[in-house]
Amino acid sequence: MKSFKFLSILTLSLILTSCNGQNKSSTSTTDKTISKIEVVDFHSTHRCMTCNAIEANTEYTLQTYFSKELKEGKITFLVINVDKKENEKIAETFEASGTSLFLNVIQNGKDKHINLTEFAFMKGNEKEAFVKELKLKIENELMNL
Repeated sequence: MKSFKFLSILTLSLILTSCNGQNKSSTSTTDKTISKIEVVDFHSTHRCMTCNAIEANTEYTLQTYFSKELKEGKITFLVINVDKKENEKIAETFEASGTSLFLNVIQNGKDKHINLTEFAFMKGNEKEAFVKELKLKIENELMNL
């Protein structure tokens, strides 16, 4: 049993490390007239099962619970391949070098990057838990817009 626990922890650590699991939040400045949330899903060209599940579960959450906000432009969903040259600058801005999930909350001309990568990898393959928690995180940020 101890061996199984150790292997499970080691495997999860390797996945988080290889897919660049970071837990940071940062702020920058944008157009002061915009208030919205960008849900940003970064990925590499070669993706694992969990990386694909993160995108699918994020899209499901947005379409199911935030379709009105998506139509209004209050929420946008960006899927960005960090391996493409044209995406270097945005990946650098978010410090994303592999699979990463962020909320970029834009309010009063300031971007606030909320790194959800660790959460995404922990819950990515558990659709119900992932959706429930991501929905709550987005709702909390929408209340502050």
